[in-house]
Amino acid sequence: MEVMTNHGFRKTIKYLRAFIIISLIGLGCMLVVFLGILGYAKILGAPPLAVPQSTLFFANDGTLIGESNSGQKRYWVPLEEISPNLINATVSIEDKNYYEHNGFDYKRIIGALVADIKAGAKVQGASTITQQYARNLFLEHDKTWSRKLHEAFYAIRIEMNYSKEEILEGYLNTIYYGSGAYGVQAASQFYFGKNASELSLAESSMLAGVPKGPSYYSPLESLDNAKRRQSIILNTMVENGYIKKETAQKAKETALTFTGEHPHKRVEAAPYFQDAVKNALQNQLNLDEKTIQLGGLKVYTTLDLKQQEAAEKQIQQTIASGSEIQVGLVAMDPKNGHVRAMVGGRNYDESPFNRAVQAVRQPGSTIKPILYYAALSQGFTPSSTMRSEKTTFKIDEGRTEYSPHNFNNKYADGEITLAQALAVSDNIYAVKTHLFMGIETLIKNAKKFGISTEMDKVPSLALGTSGVRVIDMANAYSIFANGGKKVNPTLITKVEDYNGNVIFESNPEAERVLDPAKAFVMTHMMTGMFDKKLNGYAKVTGNSLIDDITRTYAGKSGSTETDSWMIGYTPQLVTAVWAGHDVGIPITLTAEKSYAKNIWANFMEESLKGKPVKAFSPPKEGVVGVYVNPENGKLASKDCPVRRFTYFVAGTQPTEYCTDHLEHKEEKPSEKKEEKKDPWYKRIFNWGA
Repeated sequence: MEVMTNHGFRKTIKYLRAFIIISLIGLGCMLVVFLGILGYAKILGAPPLAVPQSTLFFANDGTLIGESNSGQKRYWVPLEEISPNLINATVSIEDKNYYEHNGFDYKRIIGALVADIKAGAKVQGASTITQQYARNLFLEHDKTWSRKLHEAFYAIRIEMNYSKEEILEGYLNTIYYGSGAYGVQAASQFYFGKNASELSLAESSMLAGVPKGPSYYSPLESLDNAKRRQSIILNTMVENGYIKKETAQKAKETALTFTGEHPHKRVEAAPYFQDAVKNALQNQLNLDEKTIQLGGLKVYTTLDLKQQEAAEKQIQQTIASGSEIQVGLVAMDPKNGHVRAMVGGRNYDESPFNRAVQAVRQPGSTIKPILYYAALSQGFTPSSTMRSEKTTFKIDEGRTEYSPHNFNNKYADGEITLAQALAVSDNIYAVKTHLFMGIETLIKNAKKFGISTEMDKVPSLALGTSGVRVIDMANAYSIFANGGKKVNPTLITKVEDYNGNVIFESNPEAERVLDPAKAFVMTHMMTGMFDKKLNGYAKVTGNSLIDDITRTYAGKSGSTETDSWMIGYTPQLVTAVWAGHDVGIPITLTAEKSYAKNIWANFMEESLKGKPVKAFSPPKEGVVGVYVNPENGKLASKDCPVRRFTYFVAGTQPTEYCTDHLEHKEEKPSEKKEEKKDPWYKRIFNWGA
């Protein structure tokens, strides 16, 4: 019997030893696996914590004008901009041991496991804030063991690489609070109409209860359910030492007011401009569409809301409701190219096609200032004269004929000056100048002015028969307005990522591309379209606007059968307006032909109302101003009945005085009349008439 007992004891010891060895091996394997998991997590490094967020767009005064519209409201705020009441309430109800554990609350896990085994299903959660954050970032919300394992692994990676403050900040900015609100900032604004930093204890404890079941615990869905959940949260805050019992009771009794709407609804401000901004983010800053839509960017733009509203109002008031005329408008600050207003059509919802930046239309006579700037570089002056008469040009060695005509077929049938030709928009003068300089000259100068569209090498190019974009023409005139410095249409001044890091900031370098003297002479000549002194055989093209404007403008109108333009500026603002039919149908109604001019004049007046009246200042050197007779360009004495102060590039001003106003004595028979000579341009080129 004793032998059997000893044998049994030894056998028991043997089994016990085997069990211990197997257990140690098992524990060792588990340790190896655990260390392997930790090592693998370390190798993978920190998981990215970026989450989908709304991109916000701001006007130049910081006013929000729009946001990426994905149906979700997501705004990131740093932890220090979240009310401590909300932080404490969330930690107290969701994960009271958050600051002590390393991502897992083992007591809660064991308790939840027991409950699940008893129920035979996944019925109780034990996820910490870290685990919930991992799920919000990377996983679906299904209740499966596979998802829990993935969640645990991501939680390990997050805890290994981020501080508790960073994790808590991320969690509070990603958790769903219902009604499309993701994160505490969007939720605070939706439920209480205030920022997350401004929440009281009563509001915080109410809001902290919503994520458990937004459709059940939202105070907008059931105030009773929300109040019961709030009471539980306040009690846990007392138990966990965050607040006193009296404070909790006072918070429970506090009546709350709920807003129930997002402050940032779908913004209608400048939809064409916003589209252009998104296009610039993609094509100029090389940001992908996902980043633009869901990257939580803050995009600061150049838009002036008052000027934008003025542009939209003038278009609506000017164009008849039944008219099918469309419109494109761009207003820019000529000093830096900042686009202050943009309208790409009369109704964005009906037609999002942006006629301000996408449409290519014939500019008509608005191309002439670019032509005449080139002419100033080839010896022309405001007083250079040519004959304005019905003319047929023979080109291609006489094989082709071209017969342009003036508006209403009106011609001076005599000599006119360059300044007068520009003011009345004489087409014959323009084509003669174009052919005299060579067709390539205008094409080269157009590129210098930032016009990127292709131009045909034809005589009619001087009359604007090759298409351009509205924004390019506004930019070209800006170079005149600022005295010859290159600018580019700028829509964005700064872009920040969701953490507030600046990823782009506009900092253009000034580059002079025009001669300041010649640019100023052109600007001064362009004031002539509003000066009745330059009326000759025809009225100046701005005659109908003269009584409606209150300050000095420079500008040029233009028209083709299908397009109507007006571009003009002051030192502070340049605006280009196009009006016409999308499909190139001729503009036949008289009222429709004046839309572009009227919109331009009314917009400029309203935009500049209350702002200083600034004159165009000549450069310190390089120009000379003298009085001339506007009809012949000669120097005008004080006795001349009509004279206009005109600027010239220094050294090119006229030296001959006009004597047309003097009474001439009858010529004596012995006096030999001076032989009449052909004008200088006919002596250079033998153009047929």
